[in-house]
Amino acid sequence: MARSINESGSSWVFPDGPLEEIASRCDVITAASLVGSCKFYHDSATQSVALPASQPFGMPCVLHTHQTEVPPAHNPFSRVHKFKQEGAQKDKQHDAKDRKGTLCQLTPLDRISSDAVIPDGGTGMWAGANGDWIALLGFPWNWELVNVYTGRRIPLPPISEFKSTPDKLVFESNDQHLQLLKIAICRVPTAASNYTSFSVLAIFNAAIAVLHCASSRWTVLDNQFLAYGYSDAIIHKGIVFAVTQTGEVYAWNQLSWGPLLISTAPIPPELDEQGRYNLGSWWLARSPDGSRLFLVHTWGVTDGRDYTGLVRILPAAATSEGRHGRTIRGYGKGLLGCEVYSMDTSQLMPPRPWRRIISLGSYSLFLGVNYPIIIPVEDGAEHDRPNMARSNSVYTSHHAVGLAYPPSPEICRFSLNSEDCTVGFQTNIRWTWRQVPLWLIPSFANARQWNLPSRHRLCRGGGEGHWEALTGDNTDLIAAHLDVTYTVRLAACSRELYDRISKDEGKMHHWGEPCLLMPPPAYWFDEHWDWATASRLHDTVYDLVPLDHPRRSVALPFMHDRKWLGANGDWIAAADHHGYQWCLVNVYTERHIPLPSLPASKIDHSSFSYQPAYSFNWGPAIDLLKIVICQVPTKGGRYADYKLIALFDKTIFYLEGGGDWRMLEALTPAPDYPNYCDAIELGGHVFAVDETDGSTYFWDTANENLMLPFVIPPPVVDDQQYAWFLAPSADGKRLMIILTVNKIGIANAEVPPDIPYAANGLQLRQYPPVATYVFELDPLSTARAGDFLWRQVNSLSDHSLFLGLNYPIIANLKKRESKAPDGTLVPFMRKNCVYTAYRNIRYNQYPKILRCNLQPDEGETVGVISLPKDGWDSVRQAAMWFKPALNIARSVLPLKKQ
Repeated sequence: MARSINESGSSWVFPDGPLEEIASRCDVITAASLVGSCKFYHDSATQSVALPASQPFGMPCVLHTHQTEVPPAHNPFSRVHKFKQEGAQKDKQHDAKDRKGTLCQLTPLDRISSDAVIPDGGTGMWAGANGDWIALLGFPWNWELVNVYTGRRIPLPPISEFKSTPDKLVFESNDQHLQLLKIAICRVPTAASNYTSFSVLAIFNAAIAVLHCASSRWTVLDNQFLAYGYSDAIIHKGIVFAVTQTGEVYAWNQLSWGPLLISTAPIPPELDEQGRYNLGSWWLARSPDGSRLFLVHTWGVTDGRDYTGLVRILPAAATSEGRHGRTIRGYGKGLLGCEVYSMDTSQLMPPRPWRRIISLGSYSLFLGVNYPIIIPVEDGAEHDRPNMARSNSVYTSHHAVGLAYPPSPEICRFSLNSEDCTVGFQTNIRWTWRQVPLWLIPSFANARQWNLPSRHRLCRGGGEGHWEALTGDNTDLIAAHLDVTYTVRLAACSRELYDRISKDEGKMHHWGEPCLLMPPPAYWFDEHWDWATASRLHDTVYDLVPLDHPRRSVALPFMHDRKWLGANGDWIAAADHHGYQWCLVNVYTERHIPLPSLPASKIDHSSFSYQPAYSFNWGPAIDLLKIVICQVPTKGGRYADYKLIALFDKTIFYLEGGGDWRMLEALTPAPDYPNYCDAIELGGHVFAVDETDGSTYFWDTANENLMLPFVIPPPVVDDQQYAWFLAPSADGKRLMIILTVNKIGIANAEVPPDIPYAANGLQLRQYPPVATYVFELDPLSTARAGDFLWRQVNSLSDHSLFLGLNYPIIANLKKRESKAPDGTLVPFMRKNCVYTAYRNIRYNQYPKILRCNLQPDEGETVGVISLPKDGWDSVRQAAMWFKPALNIARSVLPLKKQ
């Protein structure tokens, strides 16, 4: 498997190969789109051995409704994009517009179901499929052919002879009601014809219409001989064939003749005598080589109708077993059956007789609303049990859309081997009529067709790089199905992918914008856990929540059995769940840097239940608050140039890469230890603030002996309890101290109501204003002068501060407003504000994430993000600020475009 290699030879981008890693995180349709978007991926996919293990490519699958819908926040087809096309004119169907998608399931016969996101028309209904294309029905007359991989849409004209009704499947013609059964896509659109030439049949219960071009009109095929409704129709050798519900077959040659009744039902006498054919369905198909016409009759499959006066076959299941998440039922001989007939249609006047097909050899037929599929199928066994996928078999699903009752069994396998019984299963636990199950084979075999533009040039740059017709629209589709970390890896594969993802026209990723990194809602429960229950932390997918945009997922595999202690840039400080082993890990590359242990001469690591517990060797217990990553490791420094602070409530340890932890002594003697709450490193000095009174200690780290610190008095002295934070100024030259009232609330302990924020699913609250102050000083010049004077900062201008467990983030929000135009809480991201989150990993108060404006209007409230009160402590991962960045992808781009 080809890998993406950077200049230094590192293969961090996709250690196990790009296709395998990305495809494992995509649904099957998106994975196929990814393979088809790049020659590098396509060539790798054709040679990949592991890829088929992650996705059911090339396997017949049942496409059916998922139990859930795609939330708009994670729905790539709901984004607004512009399709860039060569030439002066734009194709109207690709102009920017809202496009919605549907989360579906693809159920292979011998594998667990896979997710699949395919485009639809909002309320569109599947009515047919062939290859890469599906037919979608909207109302009124909003019919389309849609490529499930590229999203290309071809609108179909209305049938002028028919009048629509409130039911999108029912039409009127000459006072006759016509029920649409399905759309047969007999010939798919291709790039060679500029997607304008195809063949489509609209099959109604009492009419058939044919269309060969999007710009032409439907031709309704008259049939004055029709006595019973149609069941199926196809185009074979340019002739339209249709079979009725009683097995009569008609033919039309559009250029000369028709209709012609070429046969009546070839029913065996023993079946006719029992009347079973009345309970069956009739299907048309073509032989594997396309030379002969197949007529298939299946019987015994029932629905919920009342068959008064008929012999009703009740298919009582003889056997039943659970396999791959579904129940497979077997039915005894004589309950369900299937016959296949063949005809040579080279002569139709008079027609040649039907011949019974005893065996399909290595082939199997897949019939349903989709166009007939006949492919070779390999027989095999799994754990000494026969596979559901078998050769010489006929598989059926629904024969029409909008059936009043589901067939039972819903998916059937009829074997033409006389010794095998019929088996079947259902696709959904509860029935959903909006979408009818149909057969689809996920594949990227037609990727070159997807990428042929109208000028028939394969791709830009003489045949290398990314294919032309799959524009950023497709790249966004792929990236929308990846978590943030794997989107960065995708961008690192080539310069073209980086350019497309970095433009981010749909604002899907929000690079460079501070977000909340937190466990997903599924982690929050109403009861407190013991440690055994809390071991669910092994789940390593988290939420990355922009303050005004849909949340994204972020995969952090290295967090298995770990707890984060702090973050800065692309790096996270983490500890194992025992707290013994600390490390630094890069979020995107997963580079792992183990950290040395704390000096045993100074500190003892005690046993604990679910939090790290330590004590001085000479006495009191101390609590680890967080790891402050003051300087991140860099490639230029061989990843040994980091600077860290281990912040405890009563002491501080400092570490420079390649060295050992050094304890920073304070002036206060035992037992009057300081009560630290925050610390940073600035200009070679470590600063720590005491929560008790706001005094700030600072040490010169250049002094190996780390003498006793200077003490900077607090900027405010009063009886108010404050939460204190330290941060560098925007230019990194001055020290800032930020203080907010430690407790907020309303008189009489009233709790304001939660306000759901649809943009990201968070709960907001409004609280009365609280005092928030920012002060700054130049610590080095004031230390030399011996006069520590804090200067109040009344405005952060275009910046905002994001404080918490992470290293302080000073974000430039020039394009944001400082206040909401209408005085409401949203948009929640604003400039000239201070945002505070969890202060440390042991923060045991009801968590509120605050936004405080430094220049509030009179009566302006404090915006609060309220996390669940009950059970929040059991999450064991304190939400912190994280700013996703794409720059790391640029730093490791391959020298040659791939």
